[in-house]
Amino acid sequence: MNTMTVSREIHLAAHPVGEPGPEHFELVETGVPEPEEGQIVVRNTWMSVDPYMRGRMRDEESYIPPFQLGAPLEGSAVGEVVASRSAAVPVGATVVHFLGWREYAVMETAAATVVDTTVAPAEAYLGALGATGLTAYAALTEVAPVRQGDVVLISAAAGAVGTIAGQLARKLGASRVIGSAGGAPKGKKLVEKFGYDVAVDYRAGSLAAQLAEAAPDGVDVYVDHVGGDHLVAAIDALRPGGRIALVGAISTYNATSPVPGPANLFSLAAKDATMRGMLVNSYFHLFPEWIGKAAGWLADGSLHTELTVAAGIAQAPSAFLDMMRGGNVGKMLVRLAAC
Repeated sequence: MNTMTVSREIHLAAHPVGEPGPEHFELVETGVPEPEEGQIVVRNTWMSVDPYMRGRMRDEESYIPPFQLGAPLEGSAVGEVVASRSAAVPVGATVVHFLGWREYAVMETAAATVVDTTVAPAEAYLGALGATGLTAYAALTEVAPVRQGDVVLISAAAGAVGTIAGQLARKLGASRVIGSAGGAPKGKKLVEKFGYDVAVDYRAGSLAAQLAEAAPDGVDVYVDHVGGDHLVAAIDALRPGGRIALVGAISTYNATSPVPGPANLFSLAAKDATMRGMLVNSYFHLFPEWIGKAAGWLADGSLHTELTVAAGIAQAPSAFLDMMRGGNVGKMLVRLAAC
C-alpha cells in the first residue's frame, strides 16, 4: 500500500429536485493515504445501493445526516483489508462497513466488522445476512409480528427486503403470503422462487380490486415499502387486530411537495389495528440471532436469494437510479473488484 494508490469514488454533485439523474453524480479520482495507528485500508469488492439513500440526497436533517455536496456518498460495502495498523483486523480479513461508493476506504477498525466467508459469500453480508435480511426479520417478528395462520401482504415484494420477507413470513406460520410487484415476470418469480402464494401487479389495474381477489377475507399483516396507494389499499383490507410495519415509502421519495397521508387512516382505530414505523438501526441487537438462522437456511437451500449486479464504480449511479425505478429483482449490488 502506498500514498500513490488511486481510488475512484462517487460524489454528490447537486441536490436532486424530483427524480435524480446522472447529472447529480460525479466520478472522482483520489489518492489513498497510508493508514494511521488503529486504522485499516479496505479494497471494496461489493457495495450496496438502497432506497433510503434518496432521502440523504436532500439538504435537510433526518434520522441520518444528508450527503454533502462534493464529497463521496456512503453506504454499506464489503471488502478485503489490504493494509492494517491494527492487531484486531489483519491484512486479508473480509469486513463490512459503511464507506461504500468508493474503491478503497480508510477507516478506524471500530467502523469495520470482520465477517466469515466460509459461512456465505462476502456479498451475502450486504443482502440476506446484512441489514436487508435483518429488516425483513425485525419487521415480521418485532414490528408487525406474524402469528400462525396470518394472511401477510408485502409491497415491493420483488425487491431486496421483499424477496426475503415472503419466505420468512411462510417460515413464521403465515397461511397465505401476497406480494405486490410491477409486471408479470416479477410476479411469476415471486410465486415460483420466493414463497408467495399470489402476486398482485400494481401496473395491471386497481390495486384494491386485485387485493380483494387475492385476500377476500382481508389481511393480518402488511409490510409497507411503497406508501401511497399501497398503504391506502392495505389499511382498507386490514382485519381487526391487524398490524402494519412502515419500512419505506418509495412512491414518495421523489416528491417535490408534501405528500398527504392516507384519508382512511382513522379506520385503524375502528379495527383496533396498529401501524408502526421502523428503523433497522434499532434492531441491530438481533443481528446474531438473525444471522444464526439465515445462515442455516442459506446452507440448506430453504432461503432463496437473487442479486441484480452492476459492474464497476462508474456504474454505481445508474445502478441506484435503476433500483429506484424498480429495475432489480432481489438485492441490487455493484461489484467493484474481484474477490
